Amino acid sequence: MFTFIDHYKNEVLLSFQDHPFSNRPKHVWVICRYMDQWLLTSHSRRGLEFPGGKVEKGEDPTDAAIREVMEETGGKVDSLQYIGQYKVTGKEKVIIKNIYFAEVGSLQKQSTYYETNGPVLLPFLPTDVAQDVRFSFIMKDDVLLHSLDYIKKYVMSVTW
Repeated sequence: MFTFIDHYKNEVLLSFQDHPFSNRPKHVWVICRYMDQWLLTSHSRRGLEFPGGKVEKGEDPTDAAIREVMEETGGKVDSLQYIGQYKVTGKEKVIIKNIYFAEVGSLQKQSTYYETNGPVLLPFLPTDVAQDVRFSFIMKDDVLLHSLDYIKKYVMSVTW
């Protein structure tokens, strides 16, 4: 278990165990690869980030992850793996998100990408994401760093 403070000074707990904070989280975040590149979305207000969002009423978090990737990038998920969960204790509420790793097989151009400007492909993530103004606050805390380390160690199909 990792504990740290995020961009907004909230406490964050991160675990790569099986649903340590909730069996029914209300949010998902999906770290995506497409054709040996990182697949992100350009959020209209926050900047570059991996796709994610809310789990709709009656929806399974895994289905929400697949839907969010499609809505925000046009990406069709070929494989999806749960890798962990994090909990942000904010001033007004607690948010729990499942973290997934997805390999995307194809991208479809869409008429809308909802609250985003669509897909962005990067051959690599900069080592200084936390200082890079192009990236969303969601990308600027230790969740990303620890998740990438976990993927490199335990998700065997990944090469980068």
